[in-house]
Amino acid sequence: MSIHKIKKQWLVLVVLAFISALLLAIASTALSIYSYGNNSHNIKAEAAIVLGAAVWGEEPSPVFRERINHAINLYKKGNISKIIFTGGVGESNEHAEAIVGKRYAMAQQVKATDILTETESRTTHQNLKNALVVASAYKLTKFLIVSDPLHLKRAVLMARDLGMDAYPSPTPSTRYRSVRSQMEFLVRETYFYFVYLVFKI
Repeated sequence: MSIHKIKKQWLVLVVLAFISALLLAIASTALSIYSYGNNSHNIKAEAAIVLGAAVWGEEPSPVFRERINHAINLYKKGNISKIIFTGGVGESNEHAEAIVGKRYAMAQQVKATDILTETESRTTHQNLKNALVVASAYKLTKFLIVSDPLHLKRAVLMARDLGMDAYPSPTPSTRYRSVRSQMEFLVRETYFYFVYLVFKI
């Protein structure tokens, strides 16, 4: 066998090994994201940070409503004493996500004095960074991060990178119910998880 053929075979093997390692890393990360969000944590904290989601006019979207309801349940059970709603304006004719969340929670008998808001963020990282500024003004230091299960591994990593004493609190139900919608969400989250690891954004 010629040296040229041997080099070509080695190159093919190296490429295949690299592709296999990459696929294994992606698959293991996706599995860890899935399992992380499906583990229940019964932890008490000073506040819940509710990550923003779309609003429909003056109402929270179904996805956002699930997050708000979970935070309200944590509040009523005494697991938290404050709720921090995050999220700015998605469309120019809509209300800020945090304000919609606050109004919904107040209608469910959450005291206005126990609700804090930030209305400028557009991304998960901004949600958390801005929520920390609000929380610091009230000397709140321990948090439950409230979102959909598949969102939480990335979100909690971000929160801890910001210096928060933060723990996941996944919504017990999710609007991403079908296998297809869950797979799409998982693929998206896996991608953004790697993006965050590399770029920290």
